[in-house]
Amino acid sequence: MSNRYVPTATALGLLIFSNGAYAQTTPDGAGPIERVQITGSRINLKQAQLSGVGPVTVIDADTIQRSGAISVETLLQRLPSSAGTAGNQSSAYWTSNGYGTTQVNLRGLGTDRTLVLLNGRRVVSGGTGANSSVDLNMIPVAMIERVEILKDGASAIYGADAVAGVVNIITKKAFDGVEMSARYGKTERGDGSEMAADLTWGTRGERGSLIGSLNYSESGAVNLASRAPCALFEEDGKLVCSGSSSTLGGRARLADGRRVNFNQEPNGNPRGFETYSAAKHAYNSNPFLNAVNPIKRIGMSAFGNLRLNDKVELFTELMFTNRQSEQLATPGAIGATRAIRIAASHPTNPTGQDLVLERRRVAEVGPRIFFQETNTFRVVTGLKGVLNDKWDWSASANWGRNTGVDGMTNIINLDRVDATLNAATCGISATAAPCGNYLGYGNLSKAALDYIHTSTRDNGGNDQKSFNASISGELFNLPAGAVGIATGFEYRKEKGWRDPDSLIVSGAANTNAQDPIAGEYAAREVFAELSVPLLAKLPLVESLTLNGAARYSDYTLFGSKSTYKVGIDWQIIPSLKMRANKSTAFRVPNVPELFGGVSEGNLTTTDPCNSWNTQSPSSAVYKNCQASGLPVGFRQFGPSILTTGGGNVNLEPEDAKTFTVGAVWTPSKAVTLTLDYFNIEINNAIETVPGSTKLSVCYNSLNLSHLFCNPSSFTRDPQTGEINFLSSQPANAAQQRVSGIDFGAMYDFKLFGWNSSVTADVSRLNRFDVTPFPGGDTIEYAGKITGGRGSYAQWRSSTGLTLVNGPWSGSYNIQYIGSADDINAAPADIGSSAPGVQYHSASVKYAFNKAMSVSFGVDNLFDKKPPYIQSWTDGNTDTMTYDLLGRRWHARLAYRF
Repeated sequence: MSNRYVPTATALGLLIFSNGAYAQTTPDGAGPIERVQITGSRINLKQAQLSGVGPVTVIDADTIQRSGAISVETLLQRLPSSAGTAGNQSSAYWTSNGYGTTQVNLRGLGTDRTLVLLNGRRVVSGGTGANSSVDLNMIPVAMIERVEILKDGASAIYGADAVAGVVNIITKKAFDGVEMSARYGKTERGDGSEMAADLTWGTRGERGSLIGSLNYSESGAVNLASRAPCALFEEDGKLVCSGSSSTLGGRARLADGRRVNFNQEPNGNPRGFETYSAAKHAYNSNPFLNAVNPIKRIGMSAFGNLRLNDKVELFTELMFTNRQSEQLATPGAIGATRAIRIAASHPTNPTGQDLVLERRRVAEVGPRIFFQETNTFRVVTGLKGVLNDKWDWSASANWGRNTGVDGMTNIINLDRVDATLNAATCGISATAAPCGNYLGYGNLSKAALDYIHTSTRDNGGNDQKSFNASISGELFNLPAGAVGIATGFEYRKEKGWRDPDSLIVSGAANTNAQDPIAGEYAAREVFAELSVPLLAKLPLVESLTLNGAARYSDYTLFGSKSTYKVGIDWQIIPSLKMRANKSTAFRVPNVPELFGGVSEGNLTTTDPCNSWNTQSPSSAVYKNCQASGLPVGFRQFGPSILTTGGGNVNLEPEDAKTFTVGAVWTPSKAVTLTLDYFNIEINNAIETVPGSTKLSVCYNSLNLSHLFCNPSSFTRDPQTGEINFLSSQPANAAQQRVSGIDFGAMYDFKLFGWNSSVTADVSRLNRFDVTPFPGGDTIEYAGKITGGRGSYAQWRSSTGLTLVNGPWSGSYNIQYIGSADDINAAPADIGSSAPGVQYHSASVKYAFNKAMSVSFGVDNLFDKKPPYIQSWTDGNTDTMTYDLLGRRWHARLAYRF
């Protein structure tokens, strides 16, 4: 490919219409026609016969290098097709896949509805145990040849979880020589250092090739207070600092109903207290949080192939990554998860009244540190070959395993807190618990602080084993061309486990209690894909091809599932093509959803049938409670009901339907335009619904007809009518509807003698509706910023200009995030709406010769500050969407010999 067609940022999928842009051909196209495969199809047809399979975005190695990214999620999360939440270094409390993990979230449908592949094969989930999506930290950026993002449902092609699309990361396969590179960067304020070093070597000959690499990267911390000195809230039309009600001295409720706060000055009266005032006593947490959390990765990888004979080749992949990360957290507090009652007669109580210590920040020992270390390896080996000029085959085994250890320092043991408050037994001997005075900052002795604090340590992991075999080729020729087919078999076994620290399991640790998780399932699948050329070389029909695929999946836990995909490609004239695809997809419940530790607890819950006979006889509640056999005058026994939570082994796969239709117009070799409409519907989506909601919806439905009326949701004692089982476990209850438009453009031209290229990738989110359960109110997320799901701005785009002239090259990129409203704020509130934001970046590269090059880049060139978002507390903005760091630079030196 000549330098005229320079690859640029998010180069808009020009696999779809460039007919094998990555096949090895001579610049004039006179070279040999090779058999290639593109993401979205398993059919290997000759280059000249390739047809578009759907909207695909491609990020190539040059783009990745120019970006300065040291982790691939940095680029993927900037894609206009990305939305919602996904783990990154700025999301301090990313927990659902383990602290420190990074993912991609296409269309905002969830990280577990985006299928991530490595060289066309599945990747083990990553994190610190029983996780549900791939941790992108495991993939070394220096080894990436390109990333192909298929923004279309593809379960019929690749199996479960490809609901929103597929991210296929392609690694380098052939390399001669040795290349070393080093990269360093910092923010303009001198913090947030990033460094990376890569060593790649390879050799290739007539019988095969081998490439290996060593990779190291490390990112430093950025304290949150350096970017957001305090949490802000609106008061009298202005933004003012606020803080946590877990105060330094301790906030308590006295027997007479007053709230007081105890001394929180280091040299204040140790028995002093005063009426609680949020303005005076609230605790500023921001100095004890990070805007960016530190992370270190060390990786090794090797990829090789060996030609056994003219028709058979052995290939293998070996990868190992160690990731170490940590997060800064505020000093621990007591009172939130266990009531602390201190009698008036207690020697530490200066108030003369019984009190409940509602919150006390035990800041004397400093902040907590959450830490993780994960090891992930991947082994792939297989054979591939050709049967003749028209058929090829492949068979491979894939084993991936991720193990992790995580924990927290300075965790408070609540059982020991109780022991230090037992005035009858504390301090009476050298072996007894020391006495603790929690009413006032500085009153706790070092012995008491050491006694109540500990560290926790958890461990867990994920394991994936799979085998696949496939064959692809040409069945026969029709007048319009060859009929292509791919078919094969796959077996996969997934396993996940997590064993929390015993203190966390028992509930003694001052954190959310967790139960152990362990589970596994297996799948056997067969698939077939067909490409049938219907017409060719007719007026307004340059070619017309029908594409179809079907997959049958049999799961040990869920039974069988069938999916299909059908598409049409209509090349109207050489410069204009129309395409459309309709498919079904599914997502299987992940290990935490299925096997998360089941627990019971008494939760405040209202029984709709409490005093049901006092309601109108025409009401649904009256009729349904009467039909349930409840006696007249039935009363709920107490304000709480024993409720079951955790995983649910009865979950079924989610179902989805996807539809895309689009056009590709290439008026000249220098200009390409794409326009695609997408529509995704997910039924039986897994959602956790509170027990109170289930009861209310059931008894307000006609004749107890709602899904929540079945025995899997609740049951009653046949004698008393009391609810004796109520579930808040996840259920297949929700529906999601997403639609929008993607636009792409690429223009190659000469600018003052420079080979130049402009690209644009634009996404418009028309609709993102979630109905949490049948009959529930539909929540419209399009154009909204949420308090927990992230941002769903309707407009997102990425545009780039790339220039090349001899040894010089450079790029200029603009990322745009459209305006959005805070879903939880009133229209008149400050921060109720975020304006559109543009982030500019630029880079330049100079190649001294074929061996040595140096590059320099700047991100957030104009130091754009993030907008204030009322619903978010960390950094006063949506940290998963907007840039907290400000302007920063990076430089890279590479040498090859």
